[in-house]
Amino acid sequence: MLLGKVVGTVVASRKEPELEGLRMLFVRELDATLRETGKAIVAVDAVGAGVGEVVMFAAGSSARQTAVTRDRPVDHTIMAIVDIVEVEGTTIYNKENDA
Repeated sequence: MLLGKVVGTVVASRKEPELEGLRMLFVRELDATLRETGKAIVAVDAVGAGVGEVVMFAAGSSARQTAVTRDRPVDHTIMAIVDIVEVEGTTIYNKENDA
């Protein structure tokens, strides 16, 4: 799984039927210090994430392993909303403090 920050939403009024009903969010990948790497992706939201939240997402075939995305043509799925990130005993992110 990878870390990312939700920076926006994506709306597509015309799409494959398998994508109907899926919420799509624009996510920027984060590195180990939670800095944006510059890589941006569109991910299906399986957990109700919102703009500004730090999330964990899966890529490739793992992205199709949720109840929401099973057997659908998706490459990235948000699978968790992050509450806390600790690195070497130091909290570098706390959702309550950064909200």
